[in-house]
Amino acid sequence: MGAFLLPSPAFLGALLFALSTLWLLPEFANAGITRHYKFDIKLKNVTRLCHTKSIMTVNGQFPGPRIIAREGDRVVVKVVNHVQNNVTIHWHGIRQLQSGWADGPAYVTQCPIQTGQTYVYNFTIVGQRGTLFWHAHISWLRSTIYGPLVILPKRNIPYPFAQPYKEVPIIFGEWWNADTEVVISQALQTGGGPNVSDAYTLNGLPGPLYNCSAKDSFKLKVKPGKTYLLRLINAALNDELFFSIANHTFTVVEADAVYVKPFHTDTLVITPGQTTNILLKAKPHFPNATFLMAARPYVTGLGTFDNSSTAGILEYEPPSVSTISIKKLPLFKPTLPPLNDTSLATNFTKRFRSLANAQFPANVPQTVNKRFFFTVGLGSNPCPQNQTCQGPNGTKFAASVNNISFALPTTALLQAHFFGQSNGVYTTDFPNNPLVPFNYTGTPPNNTMVSNGTKVVQLSFNTSVELVMQDTSILGAESHPLHLHGFNFFVVGQGFGNFDSNKDPANFNLFDPVERNTVGVPSGGWVAIRFLADNPGVWFMHCHLEVHTSWGLKMAWVVKDGKLPNQKLPPPPSDLPKC
Repeated sequence: MGAFLLPSPAFLGALLFALSTLWLLPEFANAGITRHYKFDIKLKNVTRLCHTKSIMTVNGQFPGPRIIAREGDRVVVKVVNHVQNNVTIHWHGIRQLQSGWADGPAYVTQCPIQTGQTYVYNFTIVGQRGTLFWHAHISWLRSTIYGPLVILPKRNIPYPFAQPYKEVPIIFGEWWNADTEVVISQALQTGGGPNVSDAYTLNGLPGPLYNCSAKDSFKLKVKPGKTYLLRLINAALNDELFFSIANHTFTVVEADAVYVKPFHTDTLVITPGQTTNILLKAKPHFPNATFLMAARPYVTGLGTFDNSSTAGILEYEPPSVSTISIKKLPLFKPTLPPLNDTSLATNFTKRFRSLANAQFPANVPQTVNKRFFFTVGLGSNPCPQNQTCQGPNGTKFAASVNNISFALPTTALLQAHFFGQSNGVYTTDFPNNPLVPFNYTGTPPNNTMVSNGTKVVQLSFNTSVELVMQDTSILGAESHPLHLHGFNFFVVGQGFGNFDSNKDPANFNLFDPVERNTVGVPSGGWVAIRFLADNPGVWFMHCHLEVHTSWGLKMAWVVKDGKLPNQKLPPPPSDLPKC
């Protein structure tokens, strides 16, 4: 046997030098790392509004833990279910390129994680940086199971705005004294609208405007003259929100983890499912006052809603020699818009524009292979025999896309698609247009009944899609925040009334439209989006008002594999939960 020769010290030194030099090269310096997290889904007693209840949490935290990664990193999250409810986690806004098995919506990309089971979510963040969030994606469990997902730029890549002194996630939610699973279960049983929340929350805390909540208030302490990046996330179940900071303006710099052309405002609107990054420049000198940061609902529908306001406190650090008592300073409150101020909401939304520069291009599809026109809105289902229902005219509330109320299957759509077993699970005959056209925003038709089914749209890989989503006046016009999984899209146009396919496309912005994953379909209006179907898999699209999703305002896109290896969905992981 020949002798095994150890390398000389000189050789080892040269090798180490070569490796260290290699890592200094840009392509290696920016190579991503793998970040591991563990999510234990467990019960925790939490008290808000002087009411203590047991809620489902991640790791006993409410809101849940912050996930931080960089563009290019791989994120591995081991989820262990210790509660009696089935659960899944969705990484809201993550593209999930070739990792559709990790997207998370129950019965769409996976069967839920059952009691005592574990599933490892494994995905790489490709070409994204900014603020997103994660949440449960089954029934209404996301009322307490949610948290921030912060994607930093690659190392040594600066923001396209001045580096902030500090970054602070602010995540809005809702608090129910009741059990939300009972709330939605009762609503689906009776066919009526569900009971509303008891409070809105800011970083899990209701704030000083609610009874018994003075101590349950988030405080943002700032230094005079410094700039703060606030990462705003709307994780509320059923409400769009206005947000303002008393006596301050701020600069919007990002939406849904995509940089935008900066613009100044003193009030913003944010729908469930959306994120907005703002730069807040603190006043140059100690202002001898404290200020409320407040949010209240923007309401367009006819249903009941939680008419209250959450608030946090913006507190300035006093001069070091000061004897000022913060508690004795005047507290200023912002003036928030009227609840139904659609004009302000629309004007604010229209200000968003992509950077559309060499470093951050807006790759809007300039040609379209497939056009779709979807109505989105409410409707009704007949009341079962021998039952009294509390929906419109004794029916049950429903919601639909192109009058199809989506029925979730009992096995995951992605598995059925991948293994060619769609028979009896779903059909591919989702209509490209409404089957029965009508005056969508005018006098509604007498027949408000929806059809029910599990229908999908099937697309070839790399199809460029234009989709117009039209609100309807059936049971009242209403704004609908539509979220598309697996893709970002460009919002190329929007307007009020009925979309006119002959006139409106001439005004589409194909140069620098905002790029998002969640867009509000205007109340009594329409929105047009474009996207490239470059991600094989099954992708959920639904209203992010949870009540509307429960009623059926959802559908799915099936994107077939491309021809190249990096255009195909890999097989599922071995621990994928079974139904």
